[in-house]
Amino acid sequence: MKRIPWRALTMVGALLVIWIVFSVMTHGTFLVPRNLSLLARQMAVTGILAIGMVLVIVAGQIDLSVGALSGLLGGFSAIVFVNHGWPLAAAFALALVLGAVLGSAQGWLVAHLGIPPFIVTLGGMLLFQGILLGVTGGVSISPAPSYLYVGQAYVLPRLGWVFAGVVAAAFLLQGFRATGGARWRWLGLAVLAVGFTAAMNAYEGIPVPVLLLVVLATAFSVLGHHTPFGRHLYAIGGNREAAFYSGIDIGRHIVGVFTLMGVMSGAAGIVLTARVGSATSDAGRTMELDAIAAAVIGGTSLLGGQGTVWGALLGALVMASLDNGMSLLNTESYWQPIIKGTILVAAVAVDMAGRRRA
Repeated sequence: MKRIPWRALTMVGALLVIWIVFSVMTHGTFLVPRNLSLLARQMAVTGILAIGMVLVIVAGQIDLSVGALSGLLGGFSAIVFVNHGWPLAAAFALALVLGAVLGSAQGWLVAHLGIPPFIVTLGGMLLFQGILLGVTGGVSISPAPSYLYVGQAYVLPRLGWVFAGVVAAAFLLQGFRATGGARWRWLGLAVLAVGFTAAMNAYEGIPVPVLLLVVLATAFSVLGHHTPFGRHLYAIGGNREAAFYSGIDIGRHIVGVFTLMGVMSGAAGIVLTARVGSATSDAGRTMELDAIAAAVIGGTSLLGGQGTVWGALLGALVMASLDNGMSLLNTESYWQPIIKGTILVAAVAVDMAGRRRA
């Protein structure tokens, strides 16, 4: 008999409490369709980074450079698109390919030179921040509307319903194949997909960056749990020595996971630049902390070997909800990092306590 996922249920309960409290304190403004759509778009960039960060942490690594790398790659794509006339697809491809190259370079330093990932990625963060400042010259670069589509546009409501129907049908099919409590879980997910689409369509439709986030989350969830590469990452993070003696090429997997993190940084950088409407010299600052916090709050263990993509998205939603709700209440800005930091420490404490009991 499978254990009840108390950690996930606790996070869902905490999220519901946060939403209810903010809804009451804002006299219902928090839960209106327009704000829910804004909330979904706000969590997209953090969510994309958190998806990649889960696999990095699961493998027993850490990446402090993702925020700066996202800003740099978003800046590069905007520069070649605006200043050099590159086609939009080529500008986006540059960000993704360059992200893969820089990510793999950091992974190689960790895997083959034995430099701790904290040092490699901390150095990478400073390096990328400096390069971004140099290439932008401290001046904001505003791309054309075609670039901004990926961060600001919405899926037509009718297409949103098609998407919801496909997703709900897939969940129901899984539910029919499942037994016991798992069947109700899949049914709940199908209802959630329909409810989410209804809420988004009540405003202007599903935001494009949110659709991208869902697609990436699904792909990385499959990669993490249904491929040898993903299962090996969990094995490496859970017991590195045992993974080595079982024949897993640890170095190759570490380079691979940092490469994927670089690609996700490129995707996040594109969405960030498109959402805010410009590339700036300070883009992406501290976003690595939000990504790590989202993963940990969502149940990813900093000790490695444990974590899920969907849990990280739940953590990103919790953090975005706090930011959004406190902004609606005009709360002093210093309270946001205080509260998020407190929640992060509490999440790690719960994880450590659970491991000691185990």
